[in-house]
Amino acid sequence: MSEPTTTMTIRVTVGVKERLDRLAQTTARSKSWLAADAIRAYVELQEWQIREIEAGLREADAGEFANDEEVEAIFARWTCAR
Repeated sequence: MSEPTTTMTIRVTVGVKERLDRLAQTTARSKSWLAADAIRAYVELQEWQIREIEAGLREADAGEFANDEEVEAIFARWTCAR
């Protein structure tokens, strides 16, 4: 069963609306569906980021830090892969 919905009004630039119109036509989706999906994805990403920041702060408060060797190993892995 789908979640109940509500109506919300937003303002966007003319350019964004025109792009949304084209995207809706190209994807055979409604502008409302595309906007709702974009907002849902944005909210999920922001919630995830806040959870990760809060987890990092808890770890820092508990003194759980990576030592120099661990940091160097991670840095080496990311710089050698490029």
